[in-house]
Amino acid sequence: MSNAFNSKLPQREIPAISVTDYVLRRASRLADHPALIDGSDGHTLTYAQLNDGIRRLAGGLAARGFGKGDVFAIYSPNIPEYAVIFHGVTLAGGTVTTINPTYTPQEMVHQLNDASARYIFTVPAALPTVLQVQADTQLEEVFVLGDQQDLSATSLSELYGESMSDDAAPTLTLDDDIAVLPYSSGTTGLSKGVMLTHYNLVANLVQLEQLELQEGQSVVAALPFFHIYGMQILMNSMLAAGGTVVTMQRFDLELFLSLHQRYKIPQAYVVPPMLLALARAPVVDDYDLSALTKIFCAAAPLGIELESEAAARLNCLVVQGYGLTETSPVTHLPIPGVALPAGSIGVALSNIQCRVVDPESGSDLGPEERGELWIRGPNVMKGYLGAPDATAATIDDDGWLRTGDIVTVDSQGYFFVVDRLKELIKYKGYQVAPAELEGLLLTHPAVADAAVVPLPDDEAGEVPKAFVVLKSDTDTITVTPQSLMEFVASEVSHYKHIRQVEFIDAIPKSPSGKILRRLLRDREPMWKP
Repeated sequence: MSNAFNSKLPQREIPAISVTDYVLRRASRLADHPALIDGSDGHTLTYAQLNDGIRRLAGGLAARGFGKGDVFAIYSPNIPEYAVIFHGVTLAGGTVTTINPTYTPQEMVHQLNDASARYIFTVPAALPTVLQVQADTQLEEVFVLGDQQDLSATSLSELYGESMSDDAAPTLTLDDDIAVLPYSSGTTGLSKGVMLTHYNLVANLVQLEQLELQEGQSVVAALPFFHIYGMQILMNSMLAAGGTVVTMQRFDLELFLSLHQRYKIPQAYVVPPMLLALARAPVVDDYDLSALTKIFCAAAPLGIELESEAAARLNCLVVQGYGLTETSPVTHLPIPGVALPAGSIGVALSNIQCRVVDPESGSDLGPEERGELWIRGPNVMKGYLGAPDATAATIDDDGWLRTGDIVTVDSQGYFFVVDRLKELIKYKGYQVAPAELEGLLLTHPAVADAAVVPLPDDEAGEVPKAFVVLKSDTDTITVTPQSLMEFVASEVSHYKHIRQVEFIDAIPKSPSGKILRRLLRDREPMWKP
């Protein structure tokens, strides 16, 4: 019998409709309102144009014989047309697989073949890469934005056909038909396709109503739509709420700030590296951010110190939440209007159950005890594509998904992420959390960024090593590896002491802000104890 922590929020009813129907639920009433605006040039799609484009693209796909069971890949930065293609595919009954625009050709080939993608959309700048890999894939046709002279690709405009009516749309099995197939980060081997059904996505969009997004509100979408955070929170949730999504093709701090100033954005959605820039970059003072009342940070651990530093600098509330690609993605958020304990990811969303499980014994733990977070709810994925063993290792027979994250939960139901289970450093049997040491290093006045990884040690098993990025105005003569190790040693128990520091130009991170520790561990020369 499991000891589940049930959500303290009321249950919500999940409507039996497709993700596209849910996202377009306000489109008719808001026909003349802007749905998406390109932040770089102001190109705008109204809700009427969005709805029409989705239906005509779905009709064009159907005319080509594309439908249920077929996969359409999107390899593009954030642009307004991204939403048209995404929902045109799902309305036609197909599955979207979203590709990281920074992928190497080899990574692209793996995903396209693993997903069995028939078609792909891209932008002119990325077309050469797509054409380079096409011969090694099952792709039948490449679509590109704008007029295209190269006969190897087809202009997206040629894909639009007769508008697909509700009656002509295929009948979907909402809890079985896959709407989107994003791929996990792949930091520990080849990436896996995460099968998210229409029911999964709609369930999480209903759960995300806790964000209290308002009709007519605008948000800057700097986080990539290929990633589940940008896809669901910034694109789908905002459109479902009747807001305006201002797209950015890549994060540029000054453009981000100018868009917030121009559109009087009330809420910002970021990852920790972006929050670090907002907290410390001098240029922030050049912009009027008085409309900003809340910053929501997720996708990677956020230290309490950075959270409070950013809140003080920007004079707004800074909160964090939690989720996984495998949970569509959000599982934990703050309760609006209720003070959140520092460092907490909030409470479990409606319709979600959680367990805290001892990784060694498999037994359930109680409040204030550290263990792996297990989650069950309507937003949990169907499984990994073509990987039944990996699915079984992640989701048990009772539907509990093992997150691989170590958490604690307090007596009030607030959760705190300690670290990744696989990233914990074992020093003579003691568990050392890299995120704790990284947060401490970031409080040093000379440190701009930091990452901590385990290194093998014959005596201790593993010891912590820190990679540190110094601020540009720092005197590297006075700041030495030894001085930073002493700084940390003065704040933590002996077993948490950092044993080596290496200065580095930048911490490698995924587009969602996660530290790519594997790249740091694999750096040469390897340190030998």
